Amino acid sequence: MWTQSLIIVLLLAACLIALLLLQFARKEATAERESARHESNTLKEESKEILADIQRREERVGIREREIAADQRAAGEYARGLEERSSEIGQKEKKLVAEGEAFRKRMKKELASVAGITVEEAEEELVKRLTAEAEADTRTAIRRMERRALEEAEVRARQILVSAMQRHAGETTTQQTITWISLPSEEMKGRIIGREGRNIRTFEALTGVNLILEESTNAVMLSSFDVERREVAEAALAALVQDGRIQPHRIEAAYKAALEDAPERNHSAALDALAEAGVAGLHPEMVEVLGRLRLRTSYGQCVLGHLIECSHLAAAIAQEIGADVEVARRAAFLHDLGKAFGAEREGTHASIGAEEAARYGESQTVVNAIAAHHDEVPQESLEAVIVQIADSISASRPGARRDDYEGYVERLESLEKTIREFKGVADVIVMAAGREIRVVVEPTEIGDDEVETLAHSIAGKIGKDPKNLGEVKVTVIRELRAEAVAK
Repeated sequence: MWTQSLIIVLLLAACLIALLLLQFARKEATAERESARHESNTLKEESKEILADIQRREERVGIREREIAADQRAAGEYARGLEERSSEIGQKEKKLVAEGEAFRKRMKKELASVAGITVEEAEEELVKRLTAEAEADTRTAIRRMERRALEEAEVRARQILVSAMQRHAGETTTQQTITWISLPSEEMKGRIIGREGRNIRTFEALTGVNLILEESTNAVMLSSFDVERREVAEAALAALVQDGRIQPHRIEAAYKAALEDAPERNHSAALDALAEAGVAGLHPEMVEVLGRLRLRTSYGQCVLGHLIECSHLAAAIAQEIGADVEVARRAAFLHDLGKAFGAEREGTHASIGAEEAARYGESQTVVNAIAAHHDEVPQESLEAVIVQIADSISASRPGARRDDYEGYVERLESLEKTIREFKGVADVIVMAAGREIRVVVEPTEIGDDEVETLAHSIAGKIGKDPKNLGEVKVTVIRELRAEAVAK
């Protein structure tokens, strides 16, 4: 009995659910009909607006077509008027030409009768006279144009050079023989001197550089004619001052480290120069070669600084006259590359630099500009001429070079070379502008009893040299070291 009741209940529930679903479906259908009706109304309104816009556009197009047609009619009428006018002018021209020809013939006959010559002879004489006058006028005009062109070219050249020099007013690069190093405290001077002066003596003996301590300032001065010695000494002393522990064996270690780090300092200087000059894409080996120029001088002017200055000048000039700026800049920066080799290779620095540039893949224009900057070979491009001009400007500006410094260095180098010719000499250090010379000898070749004799021999030879300017103190050092390792 309860089973039947349950079935009835389930059937009633199913009917109720079916009714609910039917009602929900009707509501959805009604909503969809409303949405469709709304969309239909919207589409109708949009269609009306589109049709109205199309009608407006058609009206504007019709108006424009009517205007174009009117313009075409007016243009046609104007063209017909021009044709009529042209026809009239053509007829008048023909009439004038005929009248002129008749007048010319009449005048020829009258001239021939007056001058007593034929028409052909008169024509020939007239042609000769007009030709001579035209040639004279032409020669005068050409001379006038040449003078004006030369004057304008000279003014323009001056403007370009002045503009380039004003845009790069470089500092004077005269090389000096001293370097100042600041000290953190006054107490550091005592450490540098050491007990009984052993530290300063060791430093000067190793580096070949005079170390001068000033009482009035908290700094020391390094003095030497050899810029490379002075630079190594500067690096070694800077490391010692930073460390603070200054002893003979630490001085030797610092000096050795400064010598070993020289290539790295050269490389860093070359990269800085490339960045300043705006040159990129050089072969790594060429960068190493350029680094050597940071301590090379030409009449007191730093060669690497000279190359940077030339690159700026060449780029400025090339920009003014429309030449290739990058080629001019690159060639000017590399034009003294050969000076890095010194006496290592035969030939001029221009030819050596050109060979190296070609070997490292530089363009023919750059190679020729390097080779031709001293007129050793013909210049093949405008950029080569610009490089020569930039080199001349940089070298000749006030303060750039100083001849007496170069002669001073040559004199001291010649003095060192003379002393090295003595038997047993291992090293020669010229100090105090040539007034003091320290000679280190091989202990196995020179005995203690020969040291004094060698000193007197060297002093005697220096005294006979006419280039010697005064008293020179010669110190001969013989030092014998023995080392052993305990195991």
